[in-house]
Amino acid sequence: MAKPNKKLPDKSVSIYCSMCQQQLFKYRKGGKGSLVKCFKARITRDYTTTPCTCPKCENTFARETLVRGMPAYKIIGGKVWFK
Repeated sequence: MAKPNKKLPDKSVSIYCSMCQQQLFKYRKGGKGSLVKCFKARITRDYTTTPCTCPKCENTFARETLVRGMPAYKIIGGKVWFK
């Protein structure tokens, strides 16, 4: 399987918790699609204290996994939104 591009995308998005609107990440997202996974190498600013858990409402929003050989967070549907 091919690894993700080494060069980070130009577009940066902010990822928020759907329940309490707390900011979770600043992420370098490529493409126009929905947010399915977040590669850990592309997270530029992490506002969480424990992985995959919202710091404000303690809601679990993702699972840690390997995608194409790189560590990533698989986002649970409907738990986060981004702009």
